[in-house]
Amino acid sequence: MKLIKLAALVVVTGAVALGASIVSANQAHADDEESDLYWEYSGSASLDLRIFPDSALHSGQRDQHLNPSVVLEPEFLVEWNDGDDRIDFKPFLRLDAQDSERRHGDIRELKYLHIDDGWDLKIGADKVFWGVTESRHLVDIINQTDGVEDTDGEDKLGQPMINLGIQNEIGDFNLFAMPYFRERTFPGRKGRLRSSLTVDTDKAEYESDLEEFHPDFALRYATVLGDWDLGLAHFYGTSREPRLLVKNDSNGAPVLVPHYDIINQSSADIQATFDEWLWKWEGIYRRGQGDDFVAFSGGLEYTFFGLIGDAGDLGVLAEYHYDGRDEDEAPGTIFDDDIFVGARVTLNDVEDTDFLAGMIIDRKSHARSFSIEADRRLSDRWTVEAELRLSDGITSSEPLYDTRRDDHVQVRFSYYF
Repeated sequence: MKLIKLAALVVVTGAVALGASIVSANQAHADDEESDLYWEYSGSASLDLRIFPDSALHSGQRDQHLNPSVVLEPEFLVEWNDGDDRIDFKPFLRLDAQDSERRHGDIRELKYLHIDDGWDLKIGADKVFWGVTESRHLVDIINQTDGVEDTDGEDKLGQPMINLGIQNEIGDFNLFAMPYFRERTFPGRKGRLRSSLTVDTDKAEYESDLEEFHPDFALRYATVLGDWDLGLAHFYGTSREPRLLVKNDSNGAPVLVPHYDIINQSSADIQATFDEWLWKWEGIYRRGQGDDFVAFSGGLEYTFFGLIGDAGDLGVLAEYHYDGRDEDEAPGTIFDDDIFVGARVTLNDVEDTDFLAGMIIDRKSHARSFSIEADRRLSDRWTVEAELRLSDGITSSEPLYDTRRDDHVQVRFSYYF
């Protein structure tokens, strides 16, 4: 039923976007007979391989050390009216050998964009990113997390929306109306990187009787004041971060059931640039999901330009994360009182080689999680990416305890067309 609802919404959204684009195109041709359509098709196909040194921990997981999958990400673009009107379409498909929940498709983007003097309008499914810190994207709330893709929360589902942007001398204003909510995805029973209890997304609960069709709204203001970039926002609607409640499935076995609350969240993000220094801060105040609480992330990045081979750059990073919720209110967050330290290497070579390594340390338990990411172009069409994720000192009170045997390496080969 949820797939039927989503399919219907995508059809309606696409029809609205297409209708708006046709009207705009007809007007453009009426105003300018020389206006031409421009078409472009591109994208990538990737082979992913996850390698797990340790055996699976939980009942039902496939006890295999190798987890291959393939990804297809085509992109379609048509624009006219000298680029002031365009349609973007970016579908996504993954086929996974182990986890049926990870075999999925999504429409990351399907939108019509019109650009005018001092304003722009987007209609359809889109991805929007807010935030400045490296290790946690606290204020980023428009799109839902695609939880089967990775554990870092950076992969997002496409969000149906109408987005009006207004630009003037005092800054940029963006207004969002979102008619449909996307539920978070979670690994299935056979998949790795999951909790001891599986998440039953078919039993998802909502505070609103409208469920997925509760309208969400957001407003964001962004400006630049000298060396400072400032963003202020407010969001009202269904929380992208569900509470996971322990309940029983139809067989009486315990499962986790997502519960989606209606929230109000105000946020601010600030970045200051002083020569080699970047100072970053994000903060939120949320109401409607248990007790009111605040959370913030802040830190700095310093770059040594030309330090490596007279061309490569070395950046060092440090951030602190705080979350004011009690442990029972936010059992899934690892950022309640934690420090992140890391380093970024950018070689500035023709192969676009770069590395990012980081470690998150819990100040109280001293539990640690490590990550290393690297990517490099092999040719004009081929790239390789590698990712290593490890944890150490994880106690039973830590959110990562259920994935303590899921340390892994992931390698991705991508072909761009």
